Amino acid sequence: MILLRTMINRRQLWRKISGATVGAVAGTQTLGHAQEKHPESKPLPLKDFQPKSMLHTKVTQVPKARYALIDFHTHITHGDDLGGTETLKIGGQPAQILPYMDQRNIRMMVNLTGGYGRGLEQALDLLSRPHSGRFVVFTQPCWSRLNEPGYPKIQADQIERAQKAGAKGIKILKTLGLYIRENVKTGKLVKVDDPRFDPMWESAGALKMPVAIHTSDPEAFFLPVDRFNERYDELQNHPDWSFYGRDFPSNMELQEARRRMMRRHPKTQFVCLHVADSENLEYVSECLDSHPNMHVDIAARLSELGRQPRAGRKFFDRYQDRILFATDGDGVNEPGFYEPYFRFLETDDEYFPYAPEPIPEDGRWQIYGIALPDSILKKVYYQNAARLLGIAT
Repeated sequence: MILLRTMINRRQLWRKISGATVGAVAGTQTLGHAQEKHPESKPLPLKDFQPKSMLHTKVTQVPKARYALIDFHTHITHGDDLGGTETLKIGGQPAQILPYMDQRNIRMMVNLTGGYGRGLEQALDLLSRPHSGRFVVFTQPCWSRLNEPGYPKIQADQIERAQKAGAKGIKILKTLGLYIRENVKTGKLVKVDDPRFDPMWESAGALKMPVAIHTSDPEAFFLPVDRFNERYDELQNHPDWSFYGRDFPSNMELQEARRRMMRRHPKTQFVCLHVADSENLEYVSECLDSHPNMHVDIAARLSELGRQPRAGRKFFDRYQDRILFATDGDGVNEPGFYEPYFRFLETDDEYFPYAPEPIPEDGRWQIYGIALPDSILKKVYYQNAARLLGIAT
């Protein structure tokens, strides 16, 4: 018993000594690290984190496009398609925009949001009538008349009048599917493939007016805004962009509704904006294979295309006749706006910013160039859009 008690006391003593020694060493190390730290260092908020890559990679400056191009997706003006007014907001003037275009080898800009009625006339007078070779204007539906008797014919007739006035196509904002409701602003959401719009799609096909349609949004916008959401920063800055937790359909429900609509109107040419579903190129490929009347533009999706460069290059190779250059820009002379597009399409540069901002809005990642051959580049930059718009190449 005495021996056992002595052994236990020795163990306890050894633990105390060992703990003190370890603590002393740890204290020394902690002190050393503390001395190495900057005396004013504090935890860095994530919003202020701007890491600079240590990779030594090739940097190609591409201030202008290699070939003349058509930017198929711009918003120089903004029409009020849901509010029920014919007013038009103007974001830029041709006198400022044209020199900016010339510096970057932009032959033409397509102003998608040209409104309707008096607003459309204003957009045509500002852009395409005085500068017919440089600007094209699209019209928009008037969703606010949805519940009027005979709406399907009213809307189809409006498209015909817009075409006679000079509009070259129809722009469908994501209003359809995500905002317009049965009572315009209240009630159930109206589906993308609602048959009330069938006469409008048929009219567009008969008049050879391409339909530029934005359906859905990045998949992360439909998911919980938590630590797993890769667009957390963006959704914190724009909480109203989240479609999670309310009566909104899922991304795939919206995509499939648009697909059913395209299937019902095979003679109408649809341009699915933002690569249709840029995070799921396999699905987009399946849609393109199934629907010959479907095209896509690349507006505001460098952040997605550029981080899957091998799949992206295969996609451009396979669908080179149905991809359109586009940016979602507003024509304002914003330094550095077009250069990432040119660099992505024309070079094989690695790991570079997809936008000029210090912290890009979509997410904290970089992209890679796909170095398209000239034959494909010419189609994407100009020929595909020119064919849809009926412009001689």
